[in-house]
Amino acid sequence: QVKKQCDQKLLIRMKTKCVPCSLNLDTQCPAGYTKITNGAGTPDCRYYLEIKTHTLSFPGCRHRCAKEFEQPECCQGHWGPDCIGK
Repeated sequence: QVKKQCDQKLLIRMKTKCVPCSLNLDTQCPAGYTKITNGAGTPDCRYYLEIKTHTLSFPGCRHRCAKEFEQPECCQGHWGPDCIGK
């Protein structure tokens, strides 16, 4: 039996919205994603507050999230929806 289907595993990464670090403890990743960072997350961003005519910028935190995804793919020498070939 020759293997026709060779699915590729992809890792999709994303970051949550930047918020004050003290509020980031309870931030969840979107459905299907796993939180990689712990606690308040990573302090590597800035969030903005508009006060009347001024916009203030503050250091904030965000979480990193990841999701594993299987991309259907045919093995070398096979093609089509059913991976027929050779």
